[in-house]
Amino acid sequence: MVEIPPMKSVRELNALIIDEESLVHDLIHSCWVEMGFGLVNSAQNAYFAVRRCEEVHFDIFFIAFNVASDKDGFHLLEELKFKGYITSQTTVIFLSGDTDAALVHCVVEMQPSDFWVKPLDRKKVSSRLEHIFAIKKKLYKLHYCADHEQYSTAVYLCEQHIKRKELAQYFPNINRLKGECLLKLFEYEDAEEFYRGLLEDNNYGWISIGLVRAMLAQGKITEAESLITSLKEREDTRFLMYDTLARYYIEREEYKLAYEEIKTATTLAPRNIDRNHKYCDLARLNHDRMGQFIAAQNVAKYAKNSIHDSPELKLNVVRSAIDLATSLTDAEATPVLRLAQKIINRLEAEYGRQLSDELSVVEIRMLTVQHLKRDADKILKDKVTMEPGKSIEETLDKVKAFHELGHRENALKLLEKIKAQIAGDSWSSRVVAEYVEQEKLERKDIHFTAKELGEMAQEHFKEKRIKPAYQNLSQAFKLSPANSQLAMSLLRLMSIMVDKENEKLDDHQNDLVKDCIDILKHSDLESDSRTKFERYARLVGHELED
Repeated sequence: MVEIPPMKSVRELNALIIDEESLVHDLIHSCWVEMGFGLVNSAQNAYFAVRRCEEVHFDIFFIAFNVASDKDGFHLLEELKFKGYITSQTTVIFLSGDTDAALVHCVVEMQPSDFWVKPLDRKKVSSRLEHIFAIKKKLYKLHYCADHEQYSTAVYLCEQHIKRKELAQYFPNINRLKGECLLKLFEYEDAEEFYRGLLEDNNYGWISIGLVRAMLAQGKITEAESLITSLKEREDTRFLMYDTLARYYIEREEYKLAYEEIKTATTLAPRNIDRNHKYCDLARLNHDRMGQFIAAQNVAKYAKNSIHDSPELKLNVVRSAIDLATSLTDAEATPVLRLAQKIINRLEAEYGRQLSDELSVVEIRMLTVQHLKRDADKILKDKVTMEPGKSIEETLDKVKAFHELGHRENALKLLEKIKAQIAGDSWSSRVVAEYVEQEKLERKDIHFTAKELGEMAQEHFKEKRIKPAYQNLSQAFKLSPANSQLAMSLLRLMSIMVDKENEKLDDHQNDLVKDCIDILKHSDLESDSRTKFERYARLVGHELED
């Protein structure tokens, strides 16, 4: 049994109220003093809140969403956690007059101790504080063991507490902790049985989520399907369910399915920076360049004024814009590259010297995609080394710059070096590692961008060289499998191969046909294009359903 230090007395507890409304400060301060708690401090905005935390250790935080213009409460809560001022031992109460579902989801994910809707009521404030600290006192040893990874001891204490009738009102908290500890101990069968027993008498969302996690850990996704469907429809569980499924699919290397889950979860809780990063990584791995571009913009947008904010995030928007442009026609790429150039200009003005290496690589790629390869190659030879960049993203950008200018051996050598920059065994690092392996294979076998391959296919087609056109388009489609124009062109070519050249499609080509049809079925096609699509599909042996 781990040695557990005594819990602080209420008079030793320090509180910090972070809110721009003086009435909120007065009400909470008054209740706090009346209840005999210790020191209470106030901060009108995020800047002064962080300064206070540098001077005093606080046991409880009251954080308002609207804390003036410097930083909202969500970002402040995230920063205080990141800097270690808020730990699992800290009580956090989030205050907001806004009950928008997206905001509430994001706040819940940060796991505050409570969420109070303004305007505050004095009696409710007192009763909620009493309840929160009663739970902390009763369950202190339990939480201490769980926080210090003494999971077996925590499970034992949970089982002892459940036998005590005077703790009945805390049973949900105790059971929730027990379930988490069983999962941490990899006791998945016991966890499943435990959660099933709880579901007989309760319908808490966390019970159902825990049950699904235990079942998925045992590979029981088929048995869990009906429960998963119902949890996706519940307001209190849906985004957790999407996250859980994304993690499940990542562990099984089913990256397309993981991407679909994380996209939906990101829509439900768009402020979650970590999820937006995963969205971006999975979009890139699945060759969804538009999705990658949107995700990179979301990361930069929602990280603004947060602990995560950095010029690197804006550079990532530029990088994803160039990646997208390499799959578009010149006309389609123009507005994307115009936006990228605006961001580059701002970065050069603010961080020119600090980002000189990164901006040089970006400039090279911008020139290349605009068909100015001679100028790009000169900058590459003068300013870019074979050393990995300061981040994985910078190194990947170097790889693309070398490859797009025909220096394929250098690109592959840099890809080998990038492995050392991928740290840890988190599922996010696994996605990046998988992307790097994918890049190695594709950049070894495919020597051009999707845009260049499409242009080459057009020239071949004009000269009635069907097979070379097919080879170019199939490679372009591999790089941009969500591109409906490529899908239509590729399906057209295969219909010609079958109808006019009397070729029989092989298994790989039949799989390509299915992929093209699947994309086009879900595309917003005009009447003329729809008619062509249906004709091409019939010619390759696929009659579309009405």
